[in-house]
Amino acid sequence: MTQHTAPYTASVCVYCGSRFGQDPAYDAAARALGAALADENWRLVYGAGDVGLMGAVAEAAQGAGAATFGVIPEHLLKWEVGKRDLTSFIVTENMHERKKVMYMNSDAIVVLPGGAGSLDEFFEVLTWRQLGLHEKPILLLNVNGFWDPLVGLIDHVIAQGFAEDSLKGFITVADDVDQAVSALRAALS
Repeated sequence: MTQHTAPYTASVCVYCGSRFGQDPAYDAAARALGAALADENWRLVYGAGDVGLMGAVAEAAQGAGAATFGVIPEHLLKWEVGKRDLTSFIVTENMHERKKVMYMNSDAIVVLPGGAGSLDEFFEVLTWRQLGLHEKPILLLNVNGFWDPLVGLIDHVIAQGFAEDSLKGFITVADDVDQAVSALRAALS
């Protein structure tokens, strides 16, 4: 394991599934993203799970020498198998606190494939951005088109008059890890 000697230059929050999903490309993207965070000297901020894509991104980030900051609520310690060997490991009382701590300790957000929890986290930071509460970049890592239906739904919400066109401008859709890293580099510089 390579350990970076310089302090990390940015913190990237990664929302993703506590399962692997059906497509092996999701796991590959999670691992590639974790390694890329280390290559860029960015700290991983995530939900502290050691299962599914959460575990994959953390394992890859750690293996490549990245700093890691995990946040997990007490009630999920067993279910998501809290990964206690992180650089920082925080246990919160509940999900609301978990999301707040993750958000407060990140400079950008990347959303890998995931389920209801990942959608909840995504929509919360998107709503906060829409309301002008932050200007952090929000990226959807659209592995094999996983997020296409979500992008379509956002287009539908805009077309039906429930949001301004600017809503879509708060999201960057990246088809692969290289695109995501390039977008993050531009946004974080």
